[in-house]
Amino acid sequence: MKPSENGAGTDQQSPMVAVNALRKTYPGGIEALKGISFDVWPGEILGMLGPNGAGKTTTIGILTTTIRPTGGTAVIAGHDVVKESLAVRGAIGVAFQESVLDNEFSALENLRLHARLWRVPRDEANRRITRLLAAMELSDRANDGVRTLSGGMRRRLEIARALLSNPRILFLDEPTLGLDPAVRQGIWEAIERLRTDYGVTVVLSTHYLEEAERVCDRVAIIHEGRIVALDTPNALLRSLGEEALELRVEEDPANVVSVLGRLGLNGSSPLVMGKVITIPVGEGSAGATALLDRVRDSGVEAAAMGIRRTTLNDAFLHLTGTGVNGQNGN
Repeated sequence: MKPSENGAGTDQQSPMVAVNALRKTYPGGIEALKGISFDVWPGEILGMLGPNGAGKTTTIGILTTTIRPTGGTAVIAGHDVVKESLAVRGAIGVAFQESVLDNEFSALENLRLHARLWRVPRDEANRRITRLLAAMELSDRANDGVRTLSGGMRRRLEIARALLSNPRILFLDEPTLGLDPAVRQGIWEAIERLRTDYGVTVVLSTHYLEEAERVCDRVAIIHEGRIVALDTPNALLRSLGEEALELRVEEDPANVVSVLGRLGLNGSSPLVMGKVITIPVGEGSAGATALLDRVRDSGVEAAAMGIRRTTLNDAFLHLTGTGVNGQNGN
């Protein structure tokens, strides 16, 4: 069941993932996580969004028992990740960034090997494998060697492998990293089918904004080891406004922002990324078109100027002063 619009679950269910004040400090004093807290509800797809180094992979590592936390708690399907790590591993499936497939085997042989490691009875394993290969659109490549599969096919095989044990929760660390847009689209469609067909809860990390907006029920925006926002994509966008005015300038953006500040922007603060200035148009304003006319009349010189839909990157920049790709705003 999905959470409600404000992120709360129903009274009848408990979270599949419950994280409270989770911290991780690596040797040398590097704080990867600085006390993050969140819940994931049954059947939900939660996305962790942030640039490299924000703490996404560390979080998934702790939740999948491969990294030990420094402090706080994390409970997966009712089991503590530190005290009951074996029970946690029995409840989850994981597809890490790095491939764990055996390149010397076929797709089918990889799945059969994993089923044996999980001690799935042979007949049941064969049924699951047949069903998962079909769900991942790999049935016609089952007997082909892993080396012959494309990057997208390998990624779908990784996900099928992670689902062989019938996990209650599936963790995906950057599931479409390095894949071209068309292949990424196929991966996301497969992930959405998993929830529909298997009822699995999904926790994933990504820095592909359009994917997080499209597939996730809620998004946790992570910045420098902290969660700075946690809500539905629509709610995060509504906090800025549906439209934004975007200017590309040649001069120092600070000078242009100073001029814009004298126009009266109805509380909308300009967001600066390099030479691009974005002005979200919030509720109660006259609208993006009226604002565009006022900016033109002000004498501001811009190489390009236009109106576009706001994105999660705008929300991330608004909250952190940094783009999700790690580029600093001014």
